[in-house]
Amino acid sequence: MIRNYFLRHAQVFFYVLGQLWRTPVATFLTVAVIGITLALPAGLYVAIENVQRVASGWEDNGQISLFLKQDLPEPAIEKLSNKIRRLPAVSWVDYVSREAALAEFKKLSGFGEALGALERNPLPPVLVVHPAAKHAHPKALQSLLQELRRYNEVELAQLDLEWVQRLYAMLDVARQGVLILTAGLAVAVLLIIGNTIRLAVLNRRDEIEIIKLIGGTNAFIRRPFLYSGTLQGLFGGFLAWLLIGIGLLLLSGPVHRLASLYGSLFTLENLGFLATLTLIGTGGLLGWLGSRLAVGRHLRAIEPR
Repeated sequence: MIRNYFLRHAQVFFYVLGQLWRTPVATFLTVAVIGITLALPAGLYVAIENVQRVASGWEDNGQISLFLKQDLPEPAIEKLSNKIRRLPAVSWVDYVSREAALAEFKKLSGFGEALGALERNPLPPVLVVHPAAKHAHPKALQSLLQELRRYNEVELAQLDLEWVQRLYAMLDVARQGVLILTAGLAVAVLLIIGNTIRLAVLNRRDEIEIIKLIGGTNAFIRRPFLYSGTLQGLFGGFLAWLLIGIGLLLLSGPVHRLASLYGSLFTLENLGFLATLTLIGTGGLLGWLGSRLAVGRHLRAIEPR
């Protein structure tokens, strides 16, 4: 019983595969439209993931600068530094004295002579807090920043990579946009598959009426159409993956040259194994669903005369 069940499905599978092979132009056009439609949101997803990889490399260098009160004595600064160093989210703390800060500012600003005319050093002492690796992401850094601002000795606490947080916020907006685009394009794939299957059902209307006359069930008639929609969806998902790979290959050279100018070894990454399976599986699922809806609607309208 089970063997016959799988045998019938195998027969239908190869029958549909042969039909698609015998109509290469129509099959290619349908698969191409599905592939391009699926490649748009998947390509944006890959782009966002690569941008996030770049941002994660920058955020690992994040640090918080604590500008202390100018009249704070050295023992109090040392005590505060040790207290901060013991925090779980902190890796180490660098102390920049007022004299060292002024000497560095003179060197970098080019106003050494003008600054030498000042009667007193206007710069405060600074503690540079380096977060631990597992706390070097925007949410943890923001939490650490709020905690460090509570110390009375701190005049101003500044996160040096606040722009990374803004980048992550923009990436979140982009992800929501990709989800909305994906939903809209998924409906488009359903319509494409549904219309293709609708035409196939109408072209075989006489054959379907004869099958119903001799006792064929709707499930029996529906099966090849479901396989046809599913296979076209799977081929479309594979084509989408192929298009994304070609696009990344074309961009890899310019991106590598740009990264080398900044001393980086960054390279573009394609979809991972699970993401690739998800893309192809989504194409197959949409193909099955679109054909199911189209066949179910039109089979009910076809009855033997």
